Amino acid sequence: MKGFLRRVGGHQGSTWWFLAFVAPFVIGLALFVYIPIFWSAYLSFFDARNTVTPTKFVGLDNYRYLLGDRLFQQSIVTFIGFSAFIVPATFVASLGLALLLDGIKTGQAFFRSVFFIPTAVSYVIAAMIWRLAFFSGTRFGLVNSLLRQVGGENVNWLGGTNSWYWLVLVSLRLWLQAGFYMILFIAGLNKIPLETYEAAALDGATGWRLLRHITLPQLRATSVAVLMLLLIGAFQAFDEFFNLLGTMGSYPPYARPPLVHLYLISIGGGQQDLGLGGAGTMIITALIVFFGLVQNWLVNRTEKADAS
Repeated sequence: MKGFLRRVGGHQGSTWWFLAFVAPFVIGLALFVYIPIFWSAYLSFFDARNTVTPTKFVGLDNYRYLLGDRLFQQSIVTFIGFSAFIVPATFVASLGLALLLDGIKTGQAFFRSVFFIPTAVSYVIAAMIWRLAFFSGTRFGLVNSLLRQVGGENVNWLGGTNSWYWLVLVSLRLWLQAGFYMILFIAGLNKIPLETYEAAALDGATGWRLLRHITLPQLRATSVAVLMLLLIGAFQAFDEFFNLLGTMGSYPPYARPPLVHLYLISIGGGQQDLGLGGAGTMIITALIVFFGLVQNWLVNRTEKADAS
């Protein structure tokens, strides 16, 4: 028995210390992530209104209702449109910031902090600032004031029949996220050996050629992780849509991403339809997995093409 405990405890009990530090994280992950996911999957097969212990089994009825719901279909279109803007925009902005900061010699830590600070701001607070100060739609809003300075007119950014709200949504999330992914790219850049750049410089590779043939291939693993995180984050869009557009009285056409739509139909009306919400959660999870597999397939195909 003592020999077994010695083996489990590791060198000077290091294994016990490892378990002591990891256990709270594992327990929290199980309680707040995995158990809710499995419970949502279970509830999705029941008529669970205002209860987490349903008894009426409805099979796939919740799934059929959502997949046949025109507004839910439009919410998926909203996600695709939002992702088409925000994913490449954030990727390019964060990579550009990382390359700029990697190239400067002085004040690097200061500029990293400046661009990273917005990630600590609450989405709700940022949405309120964007709605009330920057894009308020009144003559006193910052953006409208700047437009008038150059001869423009006031724009109703979050109302009416226009689609200017997309600019507000994309700019808000871009400001909040670019700094975080910039740090990931900087970490990837720091892993590229200097000898690689020196060898490329001897071969005459500079500027775009250096970026295309040396930097970007070396950042492939980081780029895949960033793209996947951005895609998942786009699926989880809720706060900016709800706080920017929901306060205007009604949502503009195609301005209800999946989470906002699920909230409005399962909880927003006060009915607490957890079965319908669970079905929606499973559908969104399946879509995230699908897009993730497609992305990995495209990356692997690109790597094989480069290798050949």
